[in-house]
Formats: sequence, structure tokens, C-alpha cells
Amino acid sequence: MAEAFRGEFNQKVDAKARVLIPVAFRRVLHDGDPLARETNRPRIVMVYGDPRREFVECYSIEEMADLEGKILQLPAGSPQRRILERNYITLSVTVEVDEDGRIVLPPKVRDKLGLTADNIKATVEAIFAGTLNTFQIWTRDAFDAELARREEEELALLEGGADMLTLLQG
Repeated sequence: MAEAFRGEFNQKVDAKARVLIPVAFRRVLHDGDPLARETNRPRIVMVYGDPRREFVECYSIEEMADLEGKILQLPAGSPQRRILERNYITLSVTVEVDEDGRIVLPPKVRDKLGLTADNIKATVEAIFAGTLNTFQIWTRDAFDAELARREEEELALLEGGADMLTLLQG
């Protein structure tokens, strides 16, 4: 497997809705964008669809191309394809990382994260959470609440104190 999005990074969102992409993530984005090899400005596909999620899922250009290929294999007009097209293609935006390693969070992404002009003026912290082939952007409060909510549920899967790696078996 090529380099992956790994780790958790806290980044400040400034009053202009700009946020610094973690260096480790920029490397993966650069490697996953053929155009970035020429421009040195990788692009990110930010998916803000799926109303059940409180985060934005971010893909490298190549990773999104792989997902698009899988969607195209579904029968045209099928409910599965329409759902995936709407939530991963229509409700997404491609942004370019600037020369300082930042992006401006687009309005739809800010809406998804609950960022308003008022709370951006205050100190807002974005959490970049690596998930191997993608990464997620959360607000600190939503991320902490989700971790707390999932902890008990996930520990229940580890009956009798089993090691987490046993989840890979079966």
C-alpha cells in the first residue's frame, strides 16, 4: 500500500475560513494527484454529502477516480448509483492546496461542519483524522462527542478484553 492518511491533527481555522493541511497529508495528496507533480499544488476532493455524518470526507484525486470507476460500474439509473452519485459526486467540491499548504473551506463544507461567520471569528479548531485512503475533517466538539459515543459500542466488540487485532480475524 502506498502512503496513507494516518494520525490526528489539530488545526486552527482562521477568520477567512483558511486551514493548514497537515504536512503528512499534503505528501499523500501530492502523490495521489498527477497534476500536482507539475504544479506542486495538490488537489483534494471534499465530500460533504450523507446527512448522517458530521464530518467532511476528503479524497486524493486518484482515490476519488477509483471510487468514480466503481460507481460507473453500477447500472445507470439504479437506486444504488443515484445515491452514490448524489452523495459522492454532486455533493462534493475539489479544492487546491495553496503554496502555503492551506485551503479555504468552501461554503458548503463550512455549512456541513457548522462553521458560521461568528464562530470562525472565535478560535475554531478543525480535526484532521486519517483513515488510511481518505481523511476526515471535523470540528473539535463534534469529533470529541463522536469518540465518546462510539467508545462503549466499540469496546463491546472486544469481549473478555480481547486484543483489538482480533477484529481482523473473520
